[in-house]
Amino acid sequence: MNAQRAQEISSSPIMAKVTCNGERIYIEHVDAQNGTATIHCLDNPNNKQSVPVSNLIEH
Repeated sequence: MNAQRAQEISSSPIMAKVTCNGERIYIEHVDAQNGTATIHCLDNPNNKQSVPVSNLIEH
């Protein structure tokens, strides 16, 4: 995924199906300049992590 699409998904009121390393995730914030996104797994919202947007897969 690219940073622009990740930003579109994070801004949308509709929840898109996105995974990172096989886990369903929620995109909290996108840093387009650095190409990273702050995410958390849907089943563990307290475990936030910063990952490259290239690791995100939209289904």
